[in-house]
Amino acid sequence: MADVPQEQSNPIIVAENLTKVYAAGRIQVAAVRGVTLAVERGEFVAIVGPSGSGKSTLFYLLGGLTRVTEGRVVIDGVDFASLNDAERTRLRKHRIGFVFQKFNLLPTLSGLGNIEIAYEISGRGSGPKGVPIDHAYLDHLCEMLSIEGRLGHRPSELSGGEQQRVAIARALITRPAILLADEPTGNLDTKTSAAVLNMLLRSNRELGQTTLMITHNPEAAAIAGRILTMRDGEIVKEEAGKAASSF
Repeated sequence: MADVPQEQSNPIIVAENLTKVYAAGRIQVAAVRGVTLAVERGEFVAIVGPSGSGKSTLFYLLGGLTRVTEGRVVIDGVDFASLNDAERTRLRKHRIGFVFQKFNLLPTLSGLGNIEIAYEISGRGSGPKGVPIDHAYLDHLCEMLSIEGRLGHRPSELSGGEQQRVAIARALITRPAILLADEPTGNLDTKTSAAVLNMLLRSNRELGQTTLMITHNPEAAAIAGRILTMRDGEIVKEEAGKAASSF
């Protein structure tokens, strides 16, 4: 993987003039229009905007899940554009954890099984140089996320909030440099949403986790240290997040 020169402030995420255009027949639709941003190590940044604002497309671009039309994304000093498909996949596995609105847990596995298989898929536990899962760290995650007694249950036996917290543990078990969360409270009620947001905030503070959260909910975005508002594919406002004393 080819490294790129890093900025003096050494941000962990750099996006420069990001543009994503989709073709709908003969019509070209720009979902993201020339977005430039930087996220520092350990920051908690929320990107908020209504449906169709381009925030989810930006999420996929920053996570290397889709290719840019123009511009570039640099993750922890590595330019996605310099990588082939296998290298992009390896970078995502090793440096980025993903949390999605629909949880995406495997229904036939227990909560613990879902966490363990994520560790194996990352490649850390397999091969002659594989490193066994760190059970002390796993125990700490489960305590922090309040799921210690629920790991033996399958997703169908867990509440929505418990499933999302298992999904967060699954994303964090590989100790990624970055956690990307796409509408992590979108399927949850108000009380459960507050609990999940608290867990994201704790992982950011206690684990030094750089966190970027996409949400349509301004109240959810308020827990972040910095809030970016998107509209029509552009970042139109930047502001500091509120104190999270209620969480």
